[in-house]
Amino acid sequence: MQLYCSKQHTNNGSNRFCTHCGEPLPLAVGQMVDNRYQIIRHLGQGGFGRTYLAEDRSKSHQTCVLKEFAPQVQEHQDLQKAKELFEREANVLKKLQHPQIPRFHASLQVKIGTKDFFFLVQDYVDGDNYYQLLEQRETQGKTFSEEEVITLLQQILPVLSYIHSRDVVHRDISPDNLIWRRSDNLPVLIDFGGVKQLPASEGFWRTKLVGNNTLLGKKGYAPEEQLRQGKAFFSSDLYSLAVTALVLLTGQEPQKLYDTYQGIWGWGKEIRVSPQLEAVLKKMLAYKPSDRYQRAEQILRDLPSATATKSPGNYITSKINTMVVAPGRQRASAVMSRFQSKTQAISKPISFPVWIRPFVMSLGGTALVVLTGAGAWAVVNAVIRSVTSITIPSISLPQIPQLPGGKPDREKGKNSDLQKIINRRQELEITEGFFIPFVDNLFYTKKPELKGRSLTSKPEDAGLRNEWSGIANDLLNKLEQANLSTASRRKLGKYTEQDYETWRRQARSGEFGKYTIDQLTKDTNEKFDRLFPDQQRKKLNQQTFGQIWYAIAADQVSNVRSGK
Repeated sequence: MQLYCSKQHTNNGSNRFCTHCGEPLPLAVGQMVDNRYQIIRHLGQGGFGRTYLAEDRSKSHQTCVLKEFAPQVQEHQDLQKAKELFEREANVLKKLQHPQIPRFHASLQVKIGTKDFFFLVQDYVDGDNYYQLLEQRETQGKTFSEEEVITLLQQILPVLSYIHSRDVVHRDISPDNLIWRRSDNLPVLIDFGGVKQLPASEGFWRTKLVGNNTLLGKKGYAPEEQLRQGKAFFSSDLYSLAVTALVLLTGQEPQKLYDTYQGIWGWGKEIRVSPQLEAVLKKMLAYKPSDRYQRAEQILRDLPSATATKSPGNYITSKINTMVVAPGRQRASAVMSRFQSKTQAISKPISFPVWIRPFVMSLGGTALVVLTGAGAWAVVNAVIRSVTSITIPSISLPQIPQLPGGKPDREKGKNSDLQKIINRRQELEITEGFFIPFVDNLFYTKKPELKGRSLTSKPEDAGLRNEWSGIANDLLNKLEQANLSTASRRKLGKYTEQDYETWRRQARSGEFGKYTIDQLTKDTNEKFDRLFPDQQRKKLNQQTFGQIWYAIAADQVSNVRSGK
């Protein structure tokens, strides 16, 4: 297996550091950290480390997020400063206990080779970030309505009030650091990076890391006092939140909404809102910190009411859960989403052809490596113990190398084949985190000769792209034929052997009446075999066909409980 650093240098999978530039390489899928957390997949990368989706093996296979803090430093004093920042963030997270902030689990210091690595363990947030929501709407020619933005402000301002009451300034509020949580439709504030707790004027962190574009805050979102002087006040967060609101309302980046020559925002031009909301946003965006609202509660008092409140899901055909995590700066976006690096102040967006996004690992500036499903989920599959007639094999798919950036290659119209696939998946409420890796798995199993080679936008690859789409359509047909309940479809990708063990215990305790676990297995096998007669049940992959088997069983259990 090969690994790639952010500069696309090729390395042996056993290496921990790039042999060309010395950059820390991603942890391997399946690797154990602290003899407890098993890496499921790589989620994102920022200037100070990476984030991973992991499984906590000591807590009934509960998923969590590992945020690696691995700055590229050599000097002892620099490493010491890194440790201080790591502890600073950990201490901040420990004292924040709010339902709309990811819960802190633990901080780890792990020695890999001869170097120390630091990790924060946090909740996994199941939902889409607001930048992704905006991108999905833009494919339909829509943005967020004023009512929705007012609702968002009403829901997130109490969170800012909470953290400010504990003397914490977030310093990096933007659409990609707000998650629309699927379980309750509430926004979650994420990414309390330790580096944002330290003034930029303090030596090393301002001077050495500027060359790597690791400035504090995002250009356009952060106010002048933060970017130029490294100072941040409570009103600095309120400024960034107002910019976020404008971006969601207009679908435009801050740089297009603000006239730097005249020092004014495009009110009445690009920005068209009611006079009441405009007055509130203008005060939040005042150039001088002293002229802004000083507390989140003040904004809540002045906000107009949302007369037609809508949740993000109302305008988005996707009611899916993209694999989004609390500390990660960027996430693997929907297949039609733009891949952009928005984490650092100087970085610029990089767009990839729409069709290629299920296949590639994309590099966004110096701040991001987004790993898509191809190969990532497959190598996770450890051989779990046999569950009646299901045995899960280990399958290793080819590692897909990174591709350089290119010009956008948008699909022609909303009725393209790929858009139809996306719409069908969204209507079924099947998560892309399950669907895309599944299709990738089938595609590369069918095309093993493509190992080490990524599809391109060239005409000669058109046939391969069509094959991928064909496989995706066939899978959707089967999932529709399975007639699974909405709850079971939503859970695809999250079933484990623990679900089966739970059903076994319930059957033994008489919760299913005379219905036995053997009967459940028999009934599930019969339905599964009708759908997939060519699959060997004793060799099902847990993350692909095995998930469908579990979903069928889950529905059967529900039917037994309801007496159907």
